[in-house]
Amino acid sequence: MKTYYRTFKRPVCILSMTVVLSITFGCKDFLETTKQGEYTTDNYPYPGNSGPYDEYIFGAYNDLRSYDLHCRGFFLAASVRSDDADKGSSVDDGGADAKTMDSFPVAPNNNAINELWKGHYALITKCNVALDQIANNNAIIATEEQKMQAEAEARFLRGYAYFNLVRFFGRVPLIDKVLPADQPGATQVGPAQLYPFIENDLQFAAANLPPSWDSKFAGRLTKGAANGLLAKVYLTQQKWGPAMSAAHSVMLSGQYDLSMKYSDIFGEKGENGKESVFEVQATASAAVPRTNGAEITQWQGVRAGGDWNLGYGFNVPNAYLSAAYEPNDPRKARTFLYRSDANNTYKTVYGENTGTTWENPIYNHKVYTNPAYRALYNDKAGRWMNIRLLRYADVVLMYAEAANELGGTANTTEALKALNSVRERARKEATVAGTLPDVTTTDQDLLRDAIRHERRIELAMEYDRFFDLVRWGISGTVLPASGRPNFVAARDNILPIPLPQIDLSKEPYKLTQNPVY
Repeated sequence: MKTYYRTFKRPVCILSMTVVLSITFGCKDFLETTKQGEYTTDNYPYPGNSGPYDEYIFGAYNDLRSYDLHCRGFFLAASVRSDDADKGSSVDDGGADAKTMDSFPVAPNNNAINELWKGHYALITKCNVALDQIANNNAIIATEEQKMQAEAEARFLRGYAYFNLVRFFGRVPLIDKVLPADQPGATQVGPAQLYPFIENDLQFAAANLPPSWDSKFAGRLTKGAANGLLAKVYLTQQKWGPAMSAAHSVMLSGQYDLSMKYSDIFGEKGENGKESVFEVQATASAAVPRTNGAEITQWQGVRAGGDWNLGYGFNVPNAYLSAAYEPNDPRKARTFLYRSDANNTYKTVYGENTGTTWENPIYNHKVYTNPAYRALYNDKAGRWMNIRLLRYADVVLMYAEAANELGGTANTTEALKALNSVRERARKEATVAGTLPDVTTTDQDLLRDAIRHERRIELAMEYDRFFDLVRWGISGTVLPASGRPNFVAARDNILPIPLPQIDLSKEPYKLTQNPVY
């Protein structure tokens, strides 16, 4: 059996598990060349000696692109619930499932949260299958190093899934192995049990993942990704010392920096660059424009007719976010995509005049697709766009936040240095002198406010804002003040356990609903 692969001039290719034991390479590039090699009985099925467990690991990676994991339920729960975004699209599009993510409360029978639950547990199941193969399949010949590295990848992805689940739902079943067919479920536990488990998975990943991969494996998990996510896990629990240490290890790794222009980060040019710490890989070709991609961009694309029919128009930045920007901050132009009208002509990041017939006046500019790639793939869906889940600027701001919370002259100095490095990168694209001056205050409370503000602006529309509001303990005041009068923190900081999952569960693992719902 032979499986053919192609090599490319620009190393932003991804690995996609298309069928069991068959690995294909896809790449976003105008410079695609002809096939350069093929698998033989000597090198099949591990290209470049990547690893004997890749058929299981790639199955888990593929789930990161799935609709249930990173699409409608994800952006509704992580972004639309915040003060920065509105549902978008037409008034009734998405029904109560979408509208209640904006207006609260979210009902237990909401299908979007059921999708979210299923997607995360599908990923956990694949991770547990991979871990079971690593531990118990003696037919696979592997070195101890290969086993540890594969285990680290699987445990990172499992830790990521549980980190999302505990923040979304609070109390969930903890499944750490492949369950026997006759076992009806697992025990539902809360944050006190889940966070140590998540930390343990990510600590193992940080200790055993490589700092980088060969370019043909762009997007595979690294030590920096594990430490960066671990920093966020610690920060969520207000473990300031460990959070600062984990973030600092990423900053000292030499693998990442803030050299990329902010306006370039979110397009194809910015994929897998020095800003990328954890990025979901998607790809397309003219022959296969959608199958190996992710749907989250299409769901947020411009909603209009004709040539402007780029998506469904969900998850749009709102007036509350717009008002938060400092004067002349260039990051606003890369976040807000405005509809043109009789009095104003606006442009996209690629220089096109925006349409006058768009259904919504504003869209998310960070997911706007390059028209050249739409033509290349003869497709408008944007499914080839990668999903940025953790950027280096996020890590730097986590370091600043943790340092400020620890206090003391030395830590305050570190916090200011980190905060201002992010502002410095942003102001390089400013057209007005004096834009985004360095923050100079050494008052802990004022510096805390400045760091929180910077997180909001730098990471706008990137699926972090709602979680930040909750962990800062201010969701109960901020969200009602931003047009969500029905938001009640004691209830709405977490989602209800999906009713279909409660109905499917059986004793002794019967799921119980979260309080107040």
